[in-house]
Amino acid sequence: MTTAARNAARLAKRVADGEPSLGRARRVGRMLRTLAATHPDAHCELDFTTPLELAVATILSAQSTDKLVNSVTPALFGRYSTAIDYAKADRTELEGMIHSTGFFRNKANSLIGLGAAVVEKHDGVLPNTLPELVALPGIGRKTANVILGNAFDVPGITVDTHFGRLVRRWGWTQEEDPVKVEHAVGALVPKRDWTIVSHRVIFHGRRVCHARKPACGACTLAGDCPAYGAGPTDPIKAAALLKGPSRPHLLAMVGIPDDEAPAPAPGGEDQDAP
Repeated sequence: MTTAARNAARLAKRVADGEPSLGRARRVGRMLRTLAATHPDAHCELDFTTPLELAVATILSAQSTDKLVNSVTPALFGRYSTAIDYAKADRTELEGMIHSTGFFRNKANSLIGLGAAVVEKHDGVLPNTLPELVALPGIGRKTANVILGNAFDVPGITVDTHFGRLVRRWGWTQEEDPVKVEHAVGALVPKRDWTIVSHRVIFHGRRVCHARKPACGACTLAGDCPAYGAGPTDPIKAAALLKGPSRPHLLAMVGIPDDEAPAPAPGGEDQDAP
C-alpha cells in the first residue's frame, strides 16, 4: 500500500469514527483553498443576461446538461423576453422550442406557470428572496439558490447532484437531504463564499471527481480526501479521466506535462438530477 493510500485509509477511519469538528474545519479550509487554485475559472455555466433568463435556464437544466440548455436558450430568450411572454406562450410552440432538453411538457407547464405567477404576484419582476422564489412554479430551493447567488449576488449554496455526492465523498457531511446538506456545508464555509464554493465543487465533480470513476491520481484534493482510491490512483491513468476546457491547467496542478498525458476518455458526467 502506498503512503497516499495509507493516509487516505486513516482519514477515512477518522471520518467514519466521527472526525472532531476542529479537525474537519481545518481540513475543509485546506480543501477550499485548493479548490480555489484548481478551478479559478469556476462560474455558472448556464448562459443568461437577466434573472428571469437564469430562472428559465435553470428549470430547463433539470435532467439535461448546461451545454444542451445553452444551445436552446438563445432562440427561446429571443422569443420570450418577459414574464408575460411566458404567461401567454403558445404551449405547442414553447414545447417545440424546449423539446430537446427533455421532459418538455412538464417544463413548459413550469415556464408558463412561472410567467403567470411573476406577473400576478410580482408585477412582472422576478423576486429576489428565497421564500418568494420557492413559492413560484418550477422553482425549488436548489434553483432559487442558483438565481440568488448568480443573478442577485445573494450568497447561496447550490446542492445539485455533483455537490451532494462530493461533499459526502469528502466527509464534509453524511446528510442525504439537500436542505440538510446545504445547512451542514453552510456551517463550514464562510457565507460570503457560498456561491463561488458551489461553483468550484460542481466544477470539480464535472471535471475530476466523477461518480463512477473519479480521477484520484490526478486530483489536487487527494491528500485531504477520505475516498482516495475510489478511482485509479496511477497519475497517467487518472489523467485520461480529466474533463473540460481547463484540462491543461488541471494537469499542470498535479505535475503531469500536457504532452505526456493520454487523450481524455470519451463521454462526460455533467447531467444533473432535478
